[in-house]
Amino acid sequence: MIVMPAVDVRGGRVVRLRQGVLEHETVYGADPAEAARRWQDEGAERLHVVDLDAALGGEPQFDALESLMAAVTVPVEVGGGLRVLENAMRYRDRGADRVIFGTAAVADPGVVQAALALWPEAVAVALDARNGRVTVGGWKEITTVRAVELAQRCREWGVRRLQYTDVTRDGTLVGPNVAATEELARAAGVAVTASGGVSSLDDLRALGAIASCGVDEVIVGRALYDGRFTLAEAREAARCSPSA
Repeated sequence: MIVMPAVDVRGGRVVRLRQGVLEHETVYGADPAEAARRWQDEGAERLHVVDLDAALGGEPQFDALESLMAAVTVPVEVGGGLRVLENAMRYRDRGADRVIFGTAAVADPGVVQAALALWPEAVAVALDARNGRVTVGGWKEITTVRAVELAQRCREWGVRRLQYTDVTRDGTLVGPNVAATEELARAAGVAVTASGGVSSLDDLRALGAIASCGVDEVIVGRALYDGRFTLAEAREAARCSPSA
């Protein structure tokens, strides 16, 4: 299982939010490109980058994210506010290995389907859920759509990767929702990236134990920035199940 450090960008700075709430923001750096180089130097195989400004309805931070992508050689995936195809195309043209759609999968599925027609291997859909229901608009709105149902719908469109986040755990360091992640992976039948709440190496081992269900990537943010473990330790733990 690949461990992806998260680089969340808001106002040109590297930050982490707790449960997506702006008032619960911690700033970890003033230069996203520098953060990306740090993780690459520490052995990251790929990076997960989110434009929080765009996710929350603001202007996309094209310059900051494009500078970040130019600063590293490892694959970079970009998400946050990708609700029109043109923005996704811009990131792809600048070197994004993967583009991640969230709100668009609910509000405008045609955008996701058009992206799939262009880049079938380079499109992921983020399923950010609260109590099993998909949230949109930067996690501010809870829909009536169940995450498992949307996962199955995405598979029918041809989506080959989903990213599942339990919003109630993101940035909280309380541990990932392993059971919900496994349920979604089994129902979807496609590759799944786990996210939200990773706080310890045991959390990574627990996720590694469900890799056979298709959970082959995990996004880690605050725990890495706070120094709870190193990226090298995280990568090793993600390769081991609790019984290993």
